[in-house]
Amino acid sequence: MNDMSKITEVDPITLQVIRGAFETIAEEMGHVLYRMSFSSIIRESQDLGAGLFDTDFNTLCESESTPMHIGSIPAYLRGIAETLEDGEWYEGDVVVHNHPYYGSSHTPDLAIVVPIFHHGRLIGFAGNTAHHVDIGAATPGLIIDVPDVYAEGMLFAGTKLYRKGEPNNAMWNYIRRNSRAAGQLVMDIEAQVASARLGAKRFVELIEKYGETVVFTAANQLMDYAERLTRNRIADIPDGDYTAEGWLDDDGRNRDQRLKVKVTLRVRGDEVEVDLTGSADQTPTAYNVPFEGSTKVAAFAAFRKLLLDSATSEMRAPSNEGSFRPITVTAPLGSIFNPRAPASAEARFTQCNRMIDLIIRALAPVMPETVIAGSSASISFAAYSGVRPSGDYWVFLEVNEGAYGGRPRSDGPDCIDNLMANTRNNPLEDLAMHIPMICDRYELRDDAPPGAGEYRGGIGVVKSQRVLTPGFITHESERHTDAPWGIFGGTEGATGRCVIYNKNKPEEAREMHSKFSGLAVGADDVMAYYGPNGGGYGSPLKRPAQKVLEDVLDGYYSAQHAREVYGVAIDLDSETVDMAETGRLRAKLAQQ
Repeated sequence: MNDMSKITEVDPITLQVIRGAFETIAEEMGHVLYRMSFSSIIRESQDLGAGLFDTDFNTLCESESTPMHIGSIPAYLRGIAETLEDGEWYEGDVVVHNHPYYGSSHTPDLAIVVPIFHHGRLIGFAGNTAHHVDIGAATPGLIIDVPDVYAEGMLFAGTKLYRKGEPNNAMWNYIRRNSRAAGQLVMDIEAQVASARLGAKRFVELIEKYGETVVFTAANQLMDYAERLTRNRIADIPDGDYTAEGWLDDDGRNRDQRLKVKVTLRVRGDEVEVDLTGSADQTPTAYNVPFEGSTKVAAFAAFRKLLLDSATSEMRAPSNEGSFRPITVTAPLGSIFNPRAPASAEARFTQCNRMIDLIIRALAPVMPETVIAGSSASISFAAYSGVRPSGDYWVFLEVNEGAYGGRPRSDGPDCIDNLMANTRNNPLEDLAMHIPMICDRYELRDDAPPGAGEYRGGIGVVKSQRVLTPGFITHESERHTDAPWGIFGGTEGATGRCVIYNKNKPEEAREMHSKFSGLAVGADDVMAYYGPNGGGYGSPLKRPAQKVLEDVLDGYYSAQHAREVYGVAIDLDSETVDMAETGRLRAKLAQQ
């Protein structure tokens, strides 16, 4: 051991070595988790997060996984502290936790936490979260239209799967008997246990090498460093109150009631408050957001994106607690972003993504070279399910891509998760191997143009999934009524769509609401999802005519759209731009 009992600061070289060790441990935990998992939502999409935490529940490091998990586990740990079975941690314990009113992000995101002991003393925790394919809710995989949290499936609060190293067989059996996809669920939880145990082992190895005092001093320095970076970036924003608002389609039941999202940012010096006062009241369905585990996490993710982007920053900020400290979040109790128990709160993601979209919009006037235009800022999360001839359920969860808005120096990326979403797509070959489904169409959307601008918006996906047997579909999505916004002269993008039809009767297609629960479908029924297109950045008249020509030739929009919106005259036969006519068109449009 190389400990120094009175150390106040770790030298720069040792500090960077320990920082690298932290990051490697977190990444290794994440890799073990997704490589050992069996369900595609974890194995392929990598809907997970992992890291190390001290006894005050500060994040010491976390994996570079989906932003929706950034900073979420400390809230789980605080909830576990309130509910822990036996009320005490022992070596060899493993806890499972997912209660949304005790810190979880939402019920399908199970956390597995392992205590870390050194010489018999509790010194920290290794933990991870992952989205599970089915936890026994009222409908397979996902749930929206339910009355309360108890209909969301199994609730775990400080529950020990292992106590002093011995398995709690009654709890394992309970889990096996209460999921439609019990085999996948149990094996995925076992992968989480292995990941957490590995993190605990690696942390003890780090302490054995450098000493407890050195490691924790370094951890505190790294948290302080991340905090300084964040505060310095916030201080660059002029003090003031910045507001933006938008509308969500509905709550999954009351179709005629749009839901307001209002964001007010109060920047004061090197701190910022995200105030959600004025947003809709909580809903009678699962379309609410757990405050500790999701609302606050979305705000943290928003400012890490805006202020600490590794691609535009000279120095990369460590992924730890420090970057969260200058950010406070306010949401009235009883609102959609801070519901009262026992309101259901499983379908919480699209609200979080829209909050981030509005944070960006609110800051656009004072951060024009940093913000982007409106993104799809939603998520298409679909659960497909059915019953095999054996009587066993099959359940498949899929996240479909959206699109970013145009940016200060480039077009919005096409057909990709955005803002708080960053999961990977599921290979179609994997789908066909394991599930009675076939993908009939998977490409860039071609029925609506992206937002026009000097830098156009990104193009959303169109994906058509066909079930081969009778089954059920639940779909959580948004932005069928409120298009992604354009900025600085750019035009808005396109709203999303969802259509259900039978392969043999496509003329009888039904336009669906953005979210629906447990829809019964028959063999050869198809769900076609069209992701929203992003908004444009800057005036379309500033877009180089050659780029407009390339967009038309690539099929992103028509020659007529190019003429009417961009002021570019294109000869499709010769695949050229008529520059003289383009000059006249743009001069005319500029005067309008």
